[in-house]
Amino acid sequence: MTIKASIGSGIDLPTLSEARWELAEKASRVLFGGTDVGSGAGRQLVRLTVPLEDTDPLSWLREQRLYPRTYWLGRDGLEVAAVGVADLQEGNPPEGPAALQKRLELLDGLKDPDVRYYGGLRFDPYAEPDEIWRPFGAYRFVLPRFELHRNGDASELVCNLVLPRDAGWSAEILARIEDLATPQEASGGDSWLLPRPMSRTDSPGWSGWKANVEQSLKNFSDGLLDKVVFARRVDFNFDGDLDAIRLMEGLRDATPGCFRFYVEPEEGASFVGASPERLFRREGRAVLSEAVAGTRPRGTSEADDEELREELLSSEKDLSEHTYVRLSIRETLGALCEKLEADEKLSEMKLAQGRHLVSKVRGTLREGVTDAEILEALHPTPAVGGQPKGVALGEIRTMEPFDRGWYAGPVGWIGSGGAEFAVGIRSGLVRGSTLQLFSGAGIVAGSEPEREWAEIEQKIGDFTRMFGIDPGNRQG
Repeated sequence: MTIKASIGSGIDLPTLSEARWELAEKASRVLFGGTDVGSGAGRQLVRLTVPLEDTDPLSWLREQRLYPRTYWLGRDGLEVAAVGVADLQEGNPPEGPAALQKRLELLDGLKDPDVRYYGGLRFDPYAEPDEIWRPFGAYRFVLPRFELHRNGDASELVCNLVLPRDAGWSAEILARIEDLATPQEASGGDSWLLPRPMSRTDSPGWSGWKANVEQSLKNFSDGLLDKVVFARRVDFNFDGDLDAIRLMEGLRDATPGCFRFYVEPEEGASFVGASPERLFRREGRAVLSEAVAGTRPRGTSEADDEELREELLSSEKDLSEHTYVRLSIRETLGALCEKLEADEKLSEMKLAQGRHLVSKVRGTLREGVTDAEILEALHPTPAVGGQPKGVALGEIRTMEPFDRGWYAGPVGWIGSGGAEFAVGIRSGLVRGSTLQLFSGAGIVAGSEPEREWAEIEQKIGDFTRMFGIDPGNRQG
């Protein structure tokens, strides 16, 4: 249930400091039994909210020292920063989708449509994980202890309680509310400079990349595979530690129309990204997914931009790549839906730094279909894995010389009335003075190693230039 503070008309909204104390008072009444939150067996989630003056969620998040720290900004405009844990559902390899489904079924009893668990999954829960991805687990969904929401110029501070368990932690929870920090004055982008990049390492390098693509082309001709998406990891090392939330600010401001996300399960390990690709959104039994495949950059002039658009819309290779994704999503969702419709005509997704082919698939889920079932069925789409799925995943496990971790995995939220997940592409892992960027390219018959390498370089450059790094072109 949600308990909201009421603010009379014409009264100024509280400052963040004032809202913090009001939130503490409301939490105290609930934790010490002064507010009737209902009775009955089992646990109960109570969501306390206090409106406040317009506050930037990322500025607030930067000041907090309670972990994990999470940020989400979807296309609906609701911006959420969150810290701490009220409840946690997580697993580690070799746990897979079946274990995830059992854990997510625990959330089916949620009654409050505003309660959301934020998190994500590894790209491949069965692959051997690198140590750098250990804090993230195979999957991890957090009901935050505290959230700061902003939608337009309306902000609110939130505290989530799980009763009766949290009644035993009353003093600690109230102390945590008191410790919530107030943002410093916002600093402009020019007042904070990145440490200097000192080195760059590509994995695989050019020769390894070329060999992987050529082997896949042979597999296509042998009829073993229709499409595979190979990724590269580029490690940038700097002369000082990076501020991951500052990088997230740059991504937020430079990527309108994308899903922006930040996951920091423990201090010093942050997964950040701005993805153009929705895996699915569910509202009740209505579900929406998108096929996004085929890529071109934006032009330097209006004429150049239009030429690149027409080139994308008429490219046989890109149209073939997109068709695999669209047909796969339609077939997969069709097995879960009682009604389904898919766009037959492709359109262009135009972004600040690039463009893609996109088509939408909409459906009505069969009664009883869960979010875990949708995740297991849809992920990975051929846009980030390949076709057939099992064969493509085998190729990726064998040939990629690194662990993707949460890169290209589902990232988003789950609630009682809905869920939304982006595909965690256009993303990177920040650890101390190292930024590891991941990006991929779809390989189909007719692909050329040089062109696919250049496509990934363009994607990496679009990402890094948002916060002042020119990666150069490192072929050879």
